[in-house]
Amino acid sequence: MYIQRALENRIKEINTQFPALMVTGPRQVGKTTMLKSLAEKNRKYISLDDPIAREMAKSDPALFLERYSPPVLIDEIQYAPQLLPYIKMHIDENKQAGNFWLTGSQMFHMMKNVTESLAGRVAVIQMFGLNQSELANTENIPFIGNHEAMLQRMDSRKPQKLDEVYANIHCGGMPAVCTGETEWEIFYSSYLNTYLERDIKDLAQVGDEISFMRFMTACAARTSQMVNYADIAKDVGISAPTAKQWLSILVSSGIVALIQPYFNNALKRAIKSPNMYFMDTGLCAYLTRWDSAKTLEVSAMSGAFFETYVVSEILKTYYNAGKRPPVYYYRDTNGNEIDLLLEQNGTLYPIEIKKSANPGKDAVKNFPVIEKANLLRGEGSVVCLYQDVMPINKNNWMIPVWLI
Repeated sequence: MYIQRALENRIKEINTQFPALMVTGPRQVGKTTMLKSLAEKNRKYISLDDPIAREMAKSDPALFLERYSPPVLIDEIQYAPQLLPYIKMHIDENKQAGNFWLTGSQMFHMMKNVTESLAGRVAVIQMFGLNQSELANTENIPFIGNHEAMLQRMDSRKPQKLDEVYANIHCGGMPAVCTGETEWEIFYSSYLNTYLERDIKDLAQVGDEISFMRFMTACAARTSQMVNYADIAKDVGISAPTAKQWLSILVSSGIVALIQPYFNNALKRAIKSPNMYFMDTGLCAYLTRWDSAKTLEVSAMSGAFFETYVVSEILKTYYNAGKRPPVYYYRDTNGNEIDLLLEQNGTLYPIEIKKSANPGKDAVKNFPVIEKANLLRGEGSVVCLYQDVMPINKNNWMIPVWLI
């Protein structure tokens, strides 16, 4: 069963403006399925997972493009970077919008080659797993915490109880799992094997796949925490520089997101290390060995997973609109902390995330740090388990997690 993706309209727009489109993102999030559903009848399709096609693309790119002439969808382009200069030449000669659709899951291999070879000719879109809007078949709106927008969304969303929220968290956003096509444990076991064997194995800086698997597990156990390379390195038995390098691989491949701290001259006491979140809570749950939603909900990591879920959902609302998420967090040496800060037009919108049905006024106690720094502050939000959009005071509102 195909679930309509929020990016489809953005893809259609780009297709009329750029000669090449690149859709990147983790494996199995539905990149190829989406593009195939949008493709015209005359658009050819070829996957470079096919060893014969890959060899032709690498050894004779000109012949490959003669055989698979545009309009064409080339899957897993990272396996044959030799194609890119020839695609560039074809674009420059023909200047036809929508000729080349490309996908790739190894962003750390690919992006430098793509941006250098196709600069100004390619639009790059990042895609992740399904979010709540897609699963509910409702409009995707980049989340800013505006209570009026959330109130308008109430009628199109089904309220979720605690067990339903954690069922979504444990499931994750991979289409094959969400549609019931593949069983949860089988899917993520296969997913990790494929990731390690196809992506990580090719990297010179990762010589030990077993250590890298331990590293991923150590990161999953620290989701929603501030990054501490020395701490992770100690657990895995690697050096801190190696931990930093390996984390950059997880970020580049779309598995982990780093939320940078908001910092300017008015906030001199701000801590400068990023916070780390897994983009797919299902993968995070598999790595940390929570085999059911119920055990996860009552576990010591329950709050960390709730926060990770909220952050990843907010990030996806921006990526699904083809936008860069303007997302930061705040923590200072005095112990003041704000889970997320969304910046829009010079205004900061503070967000606190609480696994609670009644978070109370204490949840917004650190929001005034924004005004004290003479920064513009917008409406504040507390994303929580309360079942309605409700004001905490005139400047701050409770937002149910299922409305993001």
